[in-house]
Parts: sequence; structure tokens; C-alpha cells
Amino acid sequence: YPSEVLMQKITEDNQIPVHLHVSVSLQYVAGLKGRALVEFFHSNIAEVENEELRHLMWSSVLFYKTPSVEVMACVLLSTKAIYFLLDDSFIHADEHQSDFWNKENSDCENSSFHLSCCFVLKLNDLQSVNVGLFDQYFRITGHSADHIVTCLTRDSYNTHTFIQQLMAVLSLLARTPSPEPVDKDFYSEFGSKNTGKMENYELIHSSRVKFIYPNEEEIGDLAFLVAEKMDGLTNLPSLNILLYVLAFQVNHFEGSAQNTSSLQPKTLILTSSDLFLFDEDYISYPLPEFAKEPPKRDKYQLADGRRIRDLDRVLMGYQTYPQALTFVFDDVQNQDLMQNLTLDHFGE
Repeated sequence: YPSEVLMQKITEDNQIPVHLHVSVSLQYVAGLKGRALVEFFHSNIAEVENEELRHLMWSSVLFYKTPSVEVMACVLLSTKAIYFLLDDSFIHADEHQSDFWNKENSDCENSSFHLSCCFVLKLNDLQSVNVGLFDQYFRITGHSADHIVTCLTRDSYNTHTFIQQLMAVLSLLARTPSPEPVDKDFYSEFGSKNTGKMENYELIHSSRVKFIYPNEEEIGDLAFLVAEKMDGLTNLPSLNILLYVLAFQVNHFEGSAQNTSSLQPKTLILTSSDLFLFDEDYISYPLPEFAKEPPKRDKYQLADGRRIRDLDRVLMGYQTYPQALTFVFDDVQNQDLMQNLTLDHFGE
């Protein structure tokens, strides 16, 4: 252990997304290759001597206790736990985290020693995994609010690969078997007798961890919400959501010293007639079992919306993935001016 194939795969995956900035300590981790990376895991991160590193992924993460702070993390999956090696700037990003993170090592800040904090979620504490729409993100849920993490991969391939690796590792866990299920028909298995509403599709793993996938109703609910935001300009049956993708909106600041840009996480939704940007809550929904009250904000909050017919041009950047797109719209005060003129001119 480990095999050459596994070491090569982990080395290939150990690349920070180019559009995201990380601290010096995580840059050091990203520079490790092959056996050096495995040795770093065993000497600095692993909690048990005989655990094996199975998968590595770089992803933005959100914590249930701090839903507004998205932070870059190196996610390491072993045969015992999931480790989130976090950017050390996260500790100082929110004043309310003093009870959540241990700050006893803060005196190392001014030295040449770079510190990262590592959040550990043991596989035995794992209860469910919620996969987001179109595999753009997934949420890992443990037994308390401290053990809920969302990985915003913004990439269906990375999500799919991690879920497959997680299922494989969970299969190695020795847990007491679940009682034999009683045979149920289709309607009692997937439907709720009280509401008649189809539940989300659940796959219960042999380790008793639930993998929950969205069903068609989530897309229907999203289409209804989008139609509401359009002020009834279109009829709901003809509204089709063509694209749902987690992206970043680039806010450009022209400073005196240097031009800088910040990336604001947004959910982009394209319909046959409009382009929308939403602020989405990726961590609070669906509600965990221990939640006593609903979240303070809705799952989707409209940030911007424009009609496709007002789109003048699309500018494409020359860089490789991730691609930068600029949408230029015509700003006409009275959007239906031409239509009204036509009616007045030709109508009686």
C-alpha cells in the first residue's frame, strides 16, 4: 500500500482550481506529489495508524453553523473518516466561530510556520448524503449541527467520483445489519399517504447511510418559483428550465493600486425566455432532523433576471476552464415599447 495507480490518481487530483485563492499552507499541500503526499497524510492528518487514503478532492465547502462563509478545502477520504483541510483564513472570517473552532494555536500566525485547521467527520458518524440538482454539489450530514458540510464541487464529474469512492469505503465498515425490510408496494415505498407528494429518491447503503437524490418535483418547484419571479409574463406549462449551474458572478473593482475582482457565488438558471441569477442556500435544505425552526432565508433568492430577447451580445474569454462569459443586455426603459407601437400603428 498504496498502489502506483492510486498514487498517480491522487497526484492528478491534487490541483487547486485556478480561479480560487488559498493560503500558503494549502499551497504547500497542493505541491506534494505521490509518496510525499501519502506520507504527509499519515504523519499530519490521519488519526489511526492503519487507515488508508482513498481519494483526494479540492472543493469549496460550507458549514451549517456558518452558512454565509464559503471556504476552499482539500477534502481527503480515508477508510476511517473524511478530512477537510481548511484555509486558515476561514478561522478569522466570522466572529461567531469562537465556540466552533479551537484557536489555541493562534500564536503561530506571525512565524514562518503555516497552520491549517482540519475538520474531521468520522465515517461511523455519517448519517446521510444529499446530492444537489444536476450533481453540482452534495451535503454530508452527521449527528449534529456541527457535522453538516456541503461540498460545492460545481462539477458533476467530481461529485459522482467522490460519491462512488465514499460508497466503496462505507462498504468496508463493520456495522450491525439492519432488520429485514417488510415488503412494500410502490405507492407506500415512494409516496406519502398524508400529502400524496413523491418523496426524494433514497438509496440506503449497506452501511445504513442514506444517499438522497432530488426527484422531478424539485425541478417543478424551481420552475414555479422562476415563473413567479417573471411576474406572470409567461405561462407555467411552457416554461422549461434549460440549464442549472453553480457559477460565480465577477465583481470588478478598479482601485488606485491594482484592479481586483471578487467572485460572488450564484446559481445561474436559463429558461427559454429569461436568464436568472439566484442566491441559493446550499446547506440548510432539506431541513436536518434536529432543526427546530426553518432557516432564516429562503432556498432561492432572486439576485438578477433579464429577458433573452434583450440580450445584445455574449463576450467569451480566451482562457481555459473555468470559462468567463460576459452578457451584455440592452437597457431599454420601456421594454415593450416596440410591441406597443406596432399595436397602435396597425390596430384600429
